[in-house]
Amino acid sequence: MNKKAINVLEYNKIIAQLKEQAGSEMAKKIISELQPFHDVPTIRDMLMETTEAVTLIVHKGPLPLGGFYDIEDSLHFARKGGTLTMAQLLKIYHNLHLARQVVLFLKSDLPPLPIIQSIREVIAVHKRLEEEIDRCIISDDEMSDNASPELRSIRRAIARQNDALKARINQIVNSADNKSLLQDAIVTVRDGRYVIPVKAEHRGKFPGIIHDQSSTGSTLFIEPQVIVNLNNELRQLELREKAEIEKILGELSETVSEHYHDLLNNQKLIVDLDVIMAKGKLSVAMKAEEPAISENGELVLKEARHPLIDSEKVVPINVALGGEYNTLVITGPNTGGKTVTLKTVGLLSMMAMTGLHIPAASGSKIPVWEEIFADIGDEQSIEQSLSTFSSHMTNIVKIVENAREGSLVLVDELGAGTDPTEGAALAISILENLYKRGAKTLATTHYTELKKYAISTDGVQNASMEFNVETLSPTYRLAIGIPGKRMRSRSRRSWGFLKI
Repeated sequence: MNKKAINVLEYNKIIAQLKEQAGSEMAKKIISELQPFHDVPTIRDMLMETTEAVTLIVHKGPLPLGGFYDIEDSLHFARKGGTLTMAQLLKIYHNLHLARQVVLFLKSDLPPLPIIQSIREVIAVHKRLEEEIDRCIISDDEMSDNASPELRSIRRAIARQNDALKARINQIVNSADNKSLLQDAIVTVRDGRYVIPVKAEHRGKFPGIIHDQSSTGSTLFIEPQVIVNLNNELRQLELREKAEIEKILGELSETVSEHYHDLLNNQKLIVDLDVIMAKGKLSVAMKAEEPAISENGELVLKEARHPLIDSEKVVPINVALGGEYNTLVITGPNTGGKTVTLKTVGLLSMMAMTGLHIPAASGSKIPVWEEIFADIGDEQSIEQSLSTFSSHMTNIVKIVENAREGSLVLVDELGAGTDPTEGAALAISILENLYKRGAKTLATTHYTELKKYAISTDGVQNASMEFNVETLSPTYRLAIGIPGKRMRSRSRRSWGFLKI
């Protein structure tokens, strides 16, 4: 799909809305790369995914896809024999837990959901590994005492040793003989060892190991000689604790590596479900419907609404193209919604080809266009020193050169910006060329000659944006088969496009 049409029709804004409905960064990345597809079976499958997601939401609510993580790097590391951190294992636990919750959620009380259920059937549940990680790890940097009997025993020994150390060092600090030697009656830790702040001038009276000193040098942090052995024993216990934690992490990492393929596949499947559910949520938010895919090139939009206009203000339109006629010429007042009509047709076509439901009534059908071309809005090429008219013509020349059967061409104010007689002749020539190439074309115009051309030419149809004569305001409704015409209104000074 050409980038110009994607930008002009604001397809990326729909993709942005779809991304907001996804729960994971992985799903958002996939969505951000979505483009309209051209393969009919693929599009039908993707539309069915969206329909199943809507059915699930309506009957039971959205899948519980709260928080899950990208664990691919951790899985590769574990498979190579690496030891995972507690933080990495916790992410794997969350993914394991989520996979099991998804399977449970989709097990019963649901209407047929063949695509979603086929995904559920291949999600692997490893409850034992999930429970092991949950039992062993409390947080990103804390392991539970229950991780192993040995770890529990070591930590009890550490607690007892700490108590013994604190009791002995408190005796030293609170001793009347030592009060004059100490800077403060407090105990601190340096390099994992209990130390006491001793006045530098009394260093010789206080046997022990100096670990640090204050910035002024007036205070030395000394480990009293009488507790050196107790500190050594504590340090040995802490090293044993660290070794036991590493052993447990290694065992958990090895178990993770044994389930490498299942866990990696689970992640892909859950991301797929996240994307599918995002499509379903967007459909519900837009009050959209699944369109049929037309195989004969006919487009029918019933009560279609532009998805980027406030749902309270947008006026639904009915549009048909590709049945009895391949070219539709739309006329009407400047504020009557002609441009919105073009954008609605183009954008809804792109949405359907992406597998998204469209904000239109049931019974709508959209062809799989080989290409969509759009020349909409004011353009001026400063770099090429082209006027608005020249810039439009440069774009239209490219469109005519590339359009063919299976193309949708959307042109706003065809031929405008030049002499009316020449502009009308040029517009008719462009429409005839596009028709001969087999393209389906929607064009807006003010030229009376184009309305006459549409009336007198097979395969070309007129349409107009309705105008309320009483209020002198547009209704924004499209009337196919009826050209717009300039005629005198009831006010001597007001002119409008009136349906005839």
